[in-house]
Amino acid sequence: MTVTELILADLLYMTGLGMTMLFLFVKSRLSQRKTALIFAGTGLALMALEVGLTYAFSVDLVVRLYSVAVYLPSFTVAFLLSRYRGWRLLYQLLSAVLFCFLIQHIGGVVYYLSGQRTWVLWLTLLLLTPPTLWLLHRHLCPRVFRALEELRQGWAMICVWLMVYGLIVLFVFPGYVGIDWVTTVVKPMFSLLMVGFYCVLLLLFTSVRRETEARYYTQLMELSLSALQSRMEAVQTVEEAVRIERHDLRHRFRAIAELVAQGETQEALAFIGAAQTQLEERKPVHWCRPPVLDAVFSTYFSQAQRKDIQVDAHIALAEPLPVAEAELAIVFSNALENAIHACMRLPEERRALRCKVISHPSLMFECSNPYAGEVRFDGDGLPVSPRPGHGIGSHSIAAFCRKHGASYHYTAENGQFTLRIIL
Repeated sequence: MTVTELILADLLYMTGLGMTMLFLFVKSRLSQRKTALIFAGTGLALMALEVGLTYAFSVDLVVRLYSVAVYLPSFTVAFLLSRYRGWRLLYQLLSAVLFCFLIQHIGGVVYYLSGQRTWVLWLTLLLLTPPTLWLLHRHLCPRVFRALEELRQGWAMICVWLMVYGLIVLFVFPGYVGIDWVTTVVKPMFSLLMVGFYCVLLLLFTSVRRETEARYYTQLMELSLSALQSRMEAVQTVEEAVRIERHDLRHRFRAIAELVAQGETQEALAFIGAAQTQLEERKPVHWCRPPVLDAVFSTYFSQAQRKDIQVDAHIALAEPLPVAEAELAIVFSNALENAIHACMRLPEERRALRCKVISHPSLMFECSNPYAGEVRFDGDGLPVSPRPGHGIGSHSIAAFCRKHGASYHYTAENGQFTLRIIL
């Protein structure tokens, strides 16, 4: 194999590998299948372009134009598909470039040390690629996606370091690793430095994750305490009303006795019925046995009724629960709060909230409400909010489902928005 053929084959391999890594790093707005087909088609088109330019002109031209002929189209596709914009999108793109360079540089070093044996180069690339892709898919990319959602600042500085690395590799030392000794030493050295930088990033992402989990459990405790406090206040109000009713009970008995003594039986029965109705109205409503969940349902249903939202609820929760009560409380709270907010954008006559929870054969939760406007969904099936800062509740529900192996399904059909969760 000639040097030209070797460089072209390596460029083709790196293009295919780069598109695969972009597919792993980019959080797409489309389904995984559609995204894979788009990246695969783009990769094949770019490889065909490289072959055409090589045989029409030279492989040196392809190397010089690689950043324009390959990076620019692939980054444009990633930009159109990615859920993120700005520095977070650039971080995903530069991460894919870094790990492509890493594999290429290690392969080039082994190729150079082996006396430039071609079969050693390809064997090294084939041995490095599968475990690298597996590590990215199973370990690094999930952490990156969580960090993209949770970390709002600092991406610009991270991207600057990655861009400096890319400029050094592409333009400061334009030679090819494995062909001459200068680039064979310098480029892998910078790649290893960037791997160390990435290790620091992983520690940062882990720290951010721990802080997020700490805030999450703090939220659980605050919600539990708030819901229980609201429930206790409601119970205390009812108990005070019952105490007053008991105090007035002797007066009622005297009035009833007087009516009976005067032979006014119907009036006495009506008086008793009115008193009984008044007592029933003061009776607290219990939705389920678990106290925190009962408090959550009572709080949000009461809030909905105060805002003229018609509530149709059926709650059948048995103990013990399959997961922690406080975690379920967060899920139900987010769903009910989102439903109430959606109803408030509608006229009073259209406001309605339906909630159903059953425990058998598995725990199933359904919450639905009418909505106004258009509802869009991302590649994970989550509703996309056009307003900044909104949509956090849906991501919290999705995180709960991922943690416990549950399934969620959002639909928006015939003017009715519905969330179903099966645990």
